[in-house]
Amino acid sequence: MAGRGSRLRPHTLTIPKPLIPVAGKPIVHRLVEDIAGVLNQKIDEVAFIIHESFGKKVEEDLIAIAQKLGAKGTIYYQNEALGTGHAIMCAKDSLSGPAVIAYADTLIRADFDLDTSADSVIWVKQVDQPEAFGVVNLNTNGEIIELVEKPKEFVSDLAVIGIYYFKDVAVLKNELQSVLDNNIIHGGEYQINDGIKQMMAKGMKFVPGKVDEWMDCGNKDVTVETNTRMLGFLHNDGEHLVDYDVKLENSTIIPPCYIGEDVVLINATVGPNVSLGKGCHVIDSTIKNSLIQTHAHIKNAKLDNAMIGNHASFDGNFTSISIGDYSVLE
Repeated sequence: MAGRGSRLRPHTLTIPKPLIPVAGKPIVHRLVEDIAGVLNQKIDEVAFIIHESFGKKVEEDLIAIAQKLGAKGTIYYQNEALGTGHAIMCAKDSLSGPAVIAYADTLIRADFDLDTSADSVIWVKQVDQPEAFGVVNLNTNGEIIELVEKPKEFVSDLAVIGIYYFKDVAVLKNELQSVLDNNIIHGGEYQINDGIKQMMAKGMKFVPGKVDEWMDCGNKDVTVETNTRMLGFLHNDGEHLVDYDVKLENSTIIPPCYIGEDVVLINATVGPNVSLGKGCHVIDSTIKNSLIQTHAHIKNAKLDNAMIGNHASFDGNFTSISIGDYSVLE
């Protein structure tokens, strides 16, 4: 499920948040690949629930992500923000058999064996401040018996990250249809949790799946931080992140960095923890801990904790900036 992403403006005015690249690859692309890695089985279909205003180019990009996994890509629309339960039901024609449901504004690193015998696996991450999250309550068998939103007293330190496996997602569909029919609303929205709670009440087995890393892409600062963390993981994995044809003139790249194709660096120091998308030109500048999208032109800059959009032009003495696509700041 993919929203436009108001907390990441101005970057999401021209491109939806799930398609913003982190370490050179769109958030949703990385998420789908990581989920596929945990599933370790053939994926038949990837359904994307988006707003109709995203446009045909975005839809084509999303379908291409599914096709790279050998799966069918399907687009559904949720044109009113009526909650996660409502969003899922917008894709009801695809809700049958085993399925994973995920929110497309997060990234993970996970290596666990999915318990496909359970009715559902709720993916969780151990956190230091569970009172700030929705958490799961476990019984002595390690099964989930309750979902608790921002508990004031300690319940567990396993936070729900917004990724769910269902052995037969049609069961969830039936429960969410009941939620809609009975107008069960929390916070003005129809929630997936209400469908899950009804499944639990009927004795269905829910278990946790623990991820190693959970990275948010909700706003500019955490997205830049996620870019840094992802670059570190990929670098340690030995992935080649710098295009072989990058043009260097009196310039230095300090790893880890992602440098796309057709990038030109003149009198520049880039890194550590920088992503430079395709076609960027960086002149007389120093950049670290920053996420620069495609075809940006940067001159006379000293950037740290910056996020710059596609086709942007930047010339100046600013540091921790955030400018969107086609912006000019000079």
